[in-house]
Amino acid sequence: MKKRKLTSEHLGGYRNYLRREERSPATIEKYIRDVEEFSRWLKGRAVTKETAVLWKAHLLDQGLMPVTVNTKLSALNGLFRFLGWAECRIKFLKIQRRIFREDSRALTREEYRRLLDTARARGRDQLALLMETICAAGMRVSELRYITVEAARRGRAEISLKGKVRTILLPGKLCRKLIKYASKQKIALGEIFLTRDGRSLSRKQIWKEMKMLCSGAGVKASKVFPHNLRHLFATTFYRTSRDIVKLADLLGHSSINTTRIYLLSTSAEHIRELERLELIT
Repeated sequence: MKKRKLTSEHLGGYRNYLRREERSPATIEKYIRDVEEFSRWLKGRAVTKETAVLWKAHLLDQGLMPVTVNTKLSALNGLFRFLGWAECRIKFLKIQRRIFREDSRALTREEYRRLLDTARARGRDQLALLMETICAAGMRVSELRYITVEAARRGRAEISLKGKVRTILLPGKLCRKLIKYASKQKIALGEIFLTRDGRSLSRKQIWKEMKMLCSGAGVKASKVFPHNLRHLFATTFYRTSRDIVKLADLLGHSSINTTRIYLLSTSAEHIRELERLELIT
């Protein structure tokens, strides 16, 4: 049997394949990083089912969360599928459905407001408005480029990602703030959130700038990242409406099961519920 060796040509072809599949730029970069990590770990060894299984064990030995391990395995299995090496594909870890969210990652409304106050106090008005936009609209950070002057005037943004088209509704107060900010920045058309040289803000840059607010706001760094603002929107909306179907539509989920993940309570909230049962005498 011919030995299979991963080459830079394989990885380049995989990148192009992911682009043809219309994967998001962030997903492509994540998948390529993961398969490059596997390639480095191989140290020139041939790719076999056995080496793939050993890498899976290596990831677990590193103490990575099962969900993280599975995302890396997904990238690797995608590569094997692209290369026609189906027999090398490996099984995902079986993960029991979580019943609560880690307290260390649950961002509260008060903590969110402290982050906004800290950003404004430091003169980071763009960052504060950006966080408000993600949180108030429940959007993904990758969708920020669709927040344009035209969208703010219409009160809605038309999003086209991963072969799906959906509409994000923008609250009136947010639209007024966006239009005022755009006017101040002399942006008459197009994207509102731009770098000084007129380019779209990157996910990495937004993540880094948000992390810089943590100490000043007194918020744990583990709670501060763009996607957690979307989680805060989801939990806040559901507590107000108790309508998970409408929430799924607003978040752009095709499955209610995905929406349920956003609504997991923290372990502390679960404990309070258990204590209210008063079953201990």
